[in-house]
Amino acid sequence: MNSMDFLLTNKDITYEIRTEIKRLGRQIPDLIISTVYDRFKWLCGCPKRNKLFCFICLVMGGNRSAWTQEGDTHITT
Repeated sequence: MNSMDFLLTNKDITYEIRTEIKRLGRQIPDLIISTVYDRFKWLCGCPKRNKLFCFICLVMGGNRSAWTQEGDTHITT
């Protein structure tokens, strides 16, 4: 269940499921160098989509933005 693709695909997720995903933590696949994940604690990756997203934004829901819809393929450090 700890999948960014799950969060991106399913918009009507219960509070309990969101809490469990938050507890499990963000996915940090090898899409970028690992030190970037250390620097930006809110950043997560989706290996299926090969993009970066805002973990907090995905878990908490709310505003639709590039960080919750399209993702990003690079980040400037």
